[in-house]
Amino acid sequence: MQSPEASTATTPTQIHLALAAFADEVVGTLARLFAYVGALVLFAILGLAALGQLPNLRDDDPALKPGWALADRSPPAFALSRLDSSEKTASYTILRHPEGGRRDVMRWAGEADKAMAELEIYREGGEFDVTRPAAADLAVRMGLGTASPLEQAGLIDTKFGPVALFQPTGTAEGARACLGYLKRSEEPALQISGFSCQGDSLPARRAAIACTLNRLTLLTSGNEPRLAELFAHAELKRRPCTLPGTSDWLLGAANAQLRGTL
Repeated sequence: MQSPEASTATTPTQIHLALAAFADEVVGTLARLFAYVGALVLFAILGLAALGQLPNLRDDDPALKPGWALADRSPPAFALSRLDSSEKTASYTILRHPEGGRRDVMRWAGEADKAMAELEIYREGGEFDVTRPAAADLAVRMGLGTASPLEQAGLIDTKFGPVALFQPTGTAEGARACLGYLKRSEEPALQISGFSCQGDSLPARRAAIACTLNRLTLLTSGNEPRLAELFAHAELKRRPCTLPGTSDWLLGAANAQLRGTL
């Protein structure tokens, strides 16, 4: 049986042990609490930093795919031979793409600087999308908008061969609407397109387009011998500009067959 003296002697020791254990528990709890709060603060900082970077990441996406840019220092590669000395010089714009494409664009303006005609020679590069319809942007260039479909309006014969014509879908017979045109070459990879609003009748507008293409000449081919070959062969088939209504620039029978919405 334990004596009263022994029982009294052990009591302070037990109290000290209990206090030490309690202190350790408090310290451990506080340490875990500080660690938890610190982790929350760290996650909050990282989250805010990530949210702050999201707009920058979105802004960087277009920069990864640069598009067409104005090439002011590039010399013109094409020209139109003049019918007479009174003709006005068209504006000439050159656009280049980082993947190799080049667009030479000539434009003629009428009253109030409204575009009356356009001629574009597009030398395709790696940016060319073979799945995109060739005349997809022709309506926009004609000032009709993306929602305006075009229909084929026949063919004309030029020194580059048959060229397809396009007009706004549902154009009434005899209506004064601009005509678009398109000619594509596989070798070299070249696309000649544009539109004309010149002339008071459909035959006159067709004649204006045929005359424009027959007068198109190459100034320099650069390092593209096949481009020079294409224009050299075309010059052998060159015809003088003719009056509207004559049959040498119009593939008559084909015009009635080539109509439909694009």
